[in-house]
Amino acid sequence: MATTGNETTAEALRPHAEDAFAHELKALAAADDRPRPARWKLSPWAVATYLQGGTLEDGTVITPKYVGPRRIVEVAVTTLATDRALLLLGVPGTAKTWVSEHLAAAVSGDSTLLVQGTAGTPEEAIRYGWNYARLLAHGPSREALVPSPVMRAMAEGMTARVEELTRIPADVQDSLITVLSEKTLPIPELGEEVQAVRGFNLIATANDRDRGVNELSSALRRRFNTVVLPLPATADAEVDIVARRVDQMGRALDLPAAPEGLEEIRRVVTVFRELRGGVTDDGRTKIKSPSGTLSTAEAISVVTGGLALAAHFGDGVLRPSDVAAGILGAVVRDPAADQVVWQEYLEAVVRERDGWKDFYRACREVTA
Repeated sequence: MATTGNETTAEALRPHAEDAFAHELKALAAADDRPRPARWKLSPWAVATYLQGGTLEDGTVITPKYVGPRRIVEVAVTTLATDRALLLLGVPGTAKTWVSEHLAAAVSGDSTLLVQGTAGTPEEAIRYGWNYARLLAHGPSREALVPSPVMRAMAEGMTARVEELTRIPADVQDSLITVLSEKTLPIPELGEEVQAVRGFNLIATANDRDRGVNELSSALRRRFNTVVLPLPATADAEVDIVARRVDQMGRALDLPAAPEGLEEIRRVVTVFRELRGGVTDDGRTKIKSPSGTLSTAEAISVVTGGLALAAHFGDGVLRPSDVAAGILGAVVRDPAADQVVWQEYLEAVVRERDGWKDFYRACREVTA
């Protein structure tokens, strides 16, 4: 449900980006004196600053929404200022949806023009549908037509979003071709069309693990400029991302502050990075990798769950026993193969590591 009142927004478990960071967007708009593309709320420079953070001349601190190479953000923003659609590609958990939402919020002031891709997404979700009561009573008409988020974005010069594009059936995906190439959406039932006005563009997301689900046709892929979002380059960067997101989520859930458990956050990140990389942090020991992705998003989930345990069944401080079960659930997706990988990692790496005895015991306890 979209929110308009301050009270409703404050009570929302997960406010839209334009609501949660309204003060930052307002401050950026006031300080932004650079050229803005048609119907953009901010200039490309301000949009990039909103995503990557900074301090304005009036002292307003813009918090980072994406921690990663600035050039990636600049290319994504620049793409939206052209007539090319943007495809954010990466492994699960690389903040594709998060970046998509914040880009739409900064560019159009509205991140809610969203099509969520699933195996059952119909063509109507991308093109348009009908109010069947009006259609049966009066026949095809504009009043009976139900515009999709994409149609609305075209008519209003806004940014539309399509999440998990490769999960959508191939024939439904291809309904975007005319929209992206001709910037037109035909309505043959009415003998009309909707033409995109300046300011319209589209952001789609897809993950690398879904390439075999519903591969994008070459015709559709050519309509996108693809930007690959990588996993965090360093452990420090990933710890920073996890701590920031956990802190934001924790405030909404009234959980203890994330900095209180920074040591455990770093431990979770270390475990995830070593297992998905197949080698220990010091590069000395090769280890097997489990079947799961062990993404940054999963690390955030593990730490948030641990904080909830610490808050409701502990002393409020994040400890090894609070994150052990969450790590086990994230690592062991295939009970046969992954269980062996986890046991070997515990005995060969965790058991021998200085300062990790409590973590080892907690993991052995939940594994048993």
